[in-house]
Amino acid sequence: MTHTGNPFGQVLVALVTPMTADGEVDWPAVEKHIDDVITAGADGIVVTGTTGETSTLTDAEKLRLVEVGKDVSAGRAKIITGGGSNETAHAIELYKASEKAGADGIMIVTPYYNKPTQAGILTHFRLVADATDLPVILYDIPGRTGVPIKYETILRLAKHPNILAIKDAKGDFSEVSRVLNQTDLMYFSGDDANVLPHLAIGATGLIGVTANVAAQPYRVIVDAVNRGDLAAATAEHRRLEPLVRALMTHVPGTVSTKYVLHGLGRISSPRVRLPLVGPEEWEAAMIEDELALVSDVAGADFSNFRPDRNAAAGGALPKVSGTTR
Repeated sequence: MTHTGNPFGQVLVALVTPMTADGEVDWPAVEKHIDDVITAGADGIVVTGTTGETSTLTDAEKLRLVEVGKDVSAGRAKIITGGGSNETAHAIELYKASEKAGADGIMIVTPYYNKPTQAGILTHFRLVADATDLPVILYDIPGRTGVPIKYETILRLAKHPNILAIKDAKGDFSEVSRVLNQTDLMYFSGDDANVLPHLAIGATGLIGVTANVAAQPYRVIVDAVNRGDLAAATAEHRRLEPLVRALMTHVPGTVSTKYVLHGLGRISSPRVRLPLVGPEEWEAAMIEDELALVSDVAGADFSNFRPDRNAAAGGALPKVSGTTR
């Protein structure tokens, strides 16, 4: 299938999956949160990614997240399904089902835990991309998967007609430039602290965790870069820095983001699924100290921030129903 232009958007949110206090997906909160981030400027939503707790979601939940995302977005933003599987056959099954559920694109993570060779990575990505007509984003995050997608492998994958982009969480800017010079791949920053540097050397956009709390500043940064106003983009980047630090440095981004969203009254519970747990007292204190430094960030008013450390403590097990693969 031929894809023209950018089918993903530029300001993509790596969406958290709101849950109830007992660890079930809070579907009304999911709908509200998706609408909130789109209203704030997001034009793409990545559901069931790392931040969405894909490893502890059931297949049925993953597919419903795509369906809910499509319904709520109503054409205002693209819905990209992330996650996948470290088993190639299961990944193909999930992405085919996601396409039927209405996904606009898929994000394929490097197979984790198996630690495949580059030949195995190449074959995995090609077979998954062959199995769908949807546009594909490769997700390169060796810190979680154990292996990088090497430069030579990226060049070979870029020749596949459905593989159009890569989400980079390696932080190797020289490699980003090399790939942009030698392929037509779109690059998406996968590191919230490096969004502006990535954009400055030619990245298309971002897939961000902090955008769950404040998508509007990223819209400002992307729009400023698009019109060549680096000074405006830099000013917004600097204003965002304490918020990025609060969410991305002390505990997993999913945990801190849910803690903050709950403290702002935007989701009903900060609950995450085990083995993730809420921040401990000292971790919560560090997050709150960083938030105290946030000022003049569009869409991020912390004057009514009311954290609930007791609600965030511990984790939750989901009720087992249907497949959990």
